[in-house]
Amino acid sequence: MRTAYREHLDNFSHDLIVMCDTVRTIMDKASQALLDRALEPAEEALSLTEELDEIRSRCSERAVKLLALENPMAQDLRQVVSSIYIVEDLFRMGQLAQHIADAARRRHPEAVVPAEYLGFMEEMFRLTQEMGSVVHDILVTPDAELSVNLRSDDDAVDDINHHLLRILTQREWEGTVRQAVETAQITRYYERYADHCVSVAGRIIYFATGLLPEEFEKKLQEDQKDAEFEARMSELERQFRR
Repeated sequence: MRTAYREHLDNFSHDLIVMCDTVRTIMDKASQALLDRALEPAEEALSLTEELDEIRSRCSERAVKLLALENPMAQDLRQVVSSIYIVEDLFRMGQLAQHIADAARRRHPEAVVPAEYLGFMEEMFRLTQEMGSVVHDILVTPDAELSVNLRSDDDAVDDINHHLLRILTQREWEGTVRQAVETAQITRYYERYADHCVSVAGRIIYFATGLLPEEFEKKLQEDQKDAEFEARMSELERQFRR
């Protein structure tokens, strides 16, 4: 029974990686369509909707089987529960990327975002692309410390989002009302995508350590303080022995 359970668990983990890669492809295509005012990548991104739905359904079925096969051990249970939440995070990330693709297709050949603000979108895409790569890596090899590092990129995406919203609400907007609305929507899609990357990372931290992200970060800080203290004491000992 445990052999069958482990096989189902491994297949579930593999599906998460496949789903993550599908989502990253959707975001890559959607962003290309947005930045280049290109129709084909937008269509390609939207064509992956059914594939994303299929993987989500398969993961849901695997989760039910894993919970029904036998009473899982504590770590296995953490993995299954974390994976269930990760599926929903990845699915939502895919939907957000598809919203970007849909906007690019709907406005083609016009630009969704005014040209003077495309640089902000390029940077948000670059940051979310890097975050997606890290999510892939921690799904392949769970790494709690690497997961924590995603917060810095998320903060950078938040900063750009807040800056663009200030431009839209506190400065004289030179574009159309439609462009203002859609620019606000697009930047929000990237910001929420980044948030879901952090959420996935939090699930990985919980699975790998049994700690909530805030608890794990506190532990890292305490461990660092302890290490610095030990280093200072070791240095004093060396001085006393001279």
